[in-house]
Amino acid sequence: MRAQNSATTPMTIAVGTTAGSAPARAEAPGARGTLLALLGVVSFSLTFPSTVWGLESFGPWSLVAVRSTLAALIAGAFLLGGRVALPERRHRTGLAVVAGGVVVGFPLLTTLALQTSTSSHAAVVVGLLPLTTAAFAAVRTGRRPSRAFWLAAVAGAGVVIAFTVQQSGGALSTGDLYLFGALLVCAAGYTEGGRLARLMPGWQVIGWALVFCLPLMAPASAVALALEPVRLTAHGVVGLVWVAAGSTFFGLYVWYRGMATIGIPRASQLQLAQPLLTLFWSVFLLGESLPLAAPVAAVGVLVCIAVTQRAKS
Repeated sequence: MRAQNSATTPMTIAVGTTAGSAPARAEAPGARGTLLALLGVVSFSLTFPSTVWGLESFGPWSLVAVRSTLAALIAGAFLLGGRVALPERRHRTGLAVVAGGVVVGFPLLTTLALQTSTSSHAAVVVGLLPLTTAAFAAVRTGRRPSRAFWLAAVAGAGVVIAFTVQQSGGALSTGDLYLFGALLVCAAGYTEGGRLARLMPGWQVIGWALVFCLPLMAPASAVALALEPVRLTAHGVVGLVWVAAGSTFFGLYVWYRGMATIGIPRASQLQLAQPLLTLFWSVFLLGESLPLAAPVAAVGVLVCIAVTQRAKS
């Protein structure tokens, strides 16, 4: 199977290295993995503003169903073009978790939340995703990050929680409940996808998860488009295209590749920067007001990211 062959190439390369070149080669995958994960974070940071744009033209159920359908068609074209063999049976349960959490659950719950929450507020709540993902990964993989890692991760989450409480006045809305549910299903999908990305190329992980959802999402698109009003605008079309091709396919492709290289706990902490990037996009693209506490939260979160990246994971 092609997926298995590609996963063994790092070991093959390592056998042929000399003693002098080993350190440089050891550092390169880590740097490349970090860059790939950061590209994923940047892609994800545009998801909420793009979803708000998409809701200008589509209802929430239509947007999620059409988004997943388009992303699945893109993924299917790549899989067919590469003549990729079907995943092994033992991987299909994990792919189902990825599909349920990342392809369906997270987009649906966050889209429902964004009907009443602002993009910037949603971004801050979802800032808890790195800690949630690290906790899921510790349980799922049996790995135990160091105490310094956990202290920095909890501190970063504390900054996010304090920021959220300060902005919401201490009251949780229905939108917040949707967002907290999205955290749980997305963390499960990220963890399982990161594990599978060690066994097959990352783009195949998200590609097969998307394709597995196509028999459900294609008819759901037809039904939702028939029941919900459609008012096409430039923003709405751009938003739909980005959440389908940018966030759902490209973003998850580079994200899973990055996680497979540097590990789930460390990659997950890079997402602490995602709420801050989304705040910027929310102001720049949507004209939302920038919270006064954002610069303080930015400094605190970036310090936590630096600590988690240096801590042994």
